[in-house]
Amino acid sequence: MKIGITCYPTYGGSGVVATELGLELAARGHDIHFISYALPVRVSELSDRIHFHEVEVMNYPLFDHPPYTLALASQMYNVAVNESLDLLHVHYAIPHSVSAYLARSMMGARRIPVVTTLHGTDITLVGSDRSYLPITRFAIEQSDAATAISEYLRQVTQREFGISRPIEVIPNFVNCDVFHPQDKQSHRQDIAGHGEKILVHLSNFRPVKRVTDVVEVFARVRKEIPAKLMMIGDGPDRTAAEWLVRDKNLADDVLFLGKQSQVQDLLCCADVALLPSDLESFGLVALEAMACAVPSVCSRVGGLPEVVQDGVEGYLEPARDVDAMAARALEILTDHELQRRMGQAGRRRALSQFCSSKIIPQYEDLYRRTLENS
Repeated sequence: MKIGITCYPTYGGSGVVATELGLELAARGHDIHFISYALPVRVSELSDRIHFHEVEVMNYPLFDHPPYTLALASQMYNVAVNESLDLLHVHYAIPHSVSAYLARSMMGARRIPVVTTLHGTDITLVGSDRSYLPITRFAIEQSDAATAISEYLRQVTQREFGISRPIEVIPNFVNCDVFHPQDKQSHRQDIAGHGEKILVHLSNFRPVKRVTDVVEVFARVRKEIPAKLMMIGDGPDRTAAEWLVRDKNLADDVLFLGKQSQVQDLLCCADVALLPSDLESFGLVALEAMACAVPSVCSRVGGLPEVVQDGVEGYLEPARDVDAMAARALEILTDHELQRRMGQAGRRRALSQFCSSKIIPQYEDLYRRTLENS
């Protein structure tokens, strides 16, 4: 199949999943055309199966804000016609499925199917600004197929928007051959040269990720045992986290590593992953840690309980309860057998439920059914 994929090409989970989906589909023989304003972060190179079409936005004095949605629709139309695409798969209803609807309408008799995958922010946005409800609902209902990354998100979407159409749950996934337990010693020596325990947080540092809570949890852990914290990623709350680290005199023990393309090499040498988010529709970082046999301490919110079973692959605690999260992290870090058992359970769960080899065929089947019904 020839598939056009549109996503935000940034460091967030939706962009990572959409990109990895395209790469996995290309490896299975499909032609993938990424359509976005920048090359997705995890696309290291293009090939005869992986193509990129940049959306260029016109700057014109009349517009206070560049009309990205219209520019994207035009580029979707151009790529669909010029490359004879079979379907468009867009990640996020707003604005991507709206652009796809416009592109499909422009094609006239040759109707191209549109698949929309909901990742969370496009749905929770309506919770904070109800003016987006009609256009978001319209975009979902006009899609030929719609998926959500968790049962939690499917239920929220249908409840918030009053949508009766079916929304399939196809969970996020991880390449278990890329994210896997490795010999940790070489990486650990660079990070914790004196044998300290290593905690890790990976995100886009948006407010919902609660990166200052990560620092608070680590500060409590550090009072009890020697430890290091890896902060992987970047975003608006990085400055606040850096200030808090300095304020608590933790600068020697916290490493701000910025955006990393090979996060698996860092995750695999950690002892515990921290995910204290206010909301996660799925929790991709927890899954990636599990695949590397690293237990997680997470908030009990959103779709995270569908990924991490409390007390099995890690622990779930109420959001913003940094004391409880710190206690759970210390419980894992000071009990080698518990850490090993949880790590192995996480690896088994990733292999049995969330490997790309199990999830990608679900998307292929959805594509085939959508094409047959269009």
